[in-house]
Amino acid sequence: MTTTVPTAGPTPTPTPAPGSGTGPAPAPGSGAGSTTVTTGPVADAGSTTVTTGPVAGAGSTTVTTGPVAAAVPGGGPGGFDRLLEAVVGERAAAVRNVPATLTCFTDHFPRHPVLPGVLLLESMAALARTAAGPGTWRLAAVRGVRFKHFVGPGDQVHLTVEVTAHGPHRTECRATARAGGRVVATARVLALVSDETTREGTA
Repeated sequence: MTTTVPTAGPTPTPTPAPGSGTGPAPAPGSGAGSTTVTTGPVADAGSTTVTTGPVAGAGSTTVTTGPVAAAVPGGGPGGFDRLLEAVVGERAAAVRNVPATLTCFTDHFPRHPVLPGVLLLESMAALARTAAGPGTWRLAAVRGVRFKHFVGPGDQVHLTVEVTAHGPHRTECRATARAGGRVVATARVLALVSDETTREGTA
């Protein structure tokens, strides 16, 4: 709600009383840090974002809760549709819808359409990149992947990742995909490396 107050003249500048503790905001880099809390709709999806800034060099953490329809890291058939939760360096959750209009169903397979496992794996990797935090992350290794049930047209897949190791250049996660109330796929390790990391053979 916006309230408009008629202007009766110049607005005096308040002068803080001595010892009141009120004064100008600390300058950037002063070590005092800052906290910004923003609530309200994001992309008309009703998300809430809480961002805490650096405090005494402790770094920052971003926590997002609620559906964020605009956030689809990776995009395309291998991304996800709604980000439900993201705690950088800890965990993330998202939903991926599987429409019957995906071109892969044309020949995979004509009489029994199945979402290719590689696309499901890419959805997990996209969510893992979200949990890894800011920067450009690429999938470096995958271990312990199991596909337990088919995913087909009309299914809605709930994806979760848990960060098991986190650093500035490498992050490892484990991931689970569920559809229809049952686990359809798991990945024991999704290893991501920062694009700032030198690739083998290029140094």
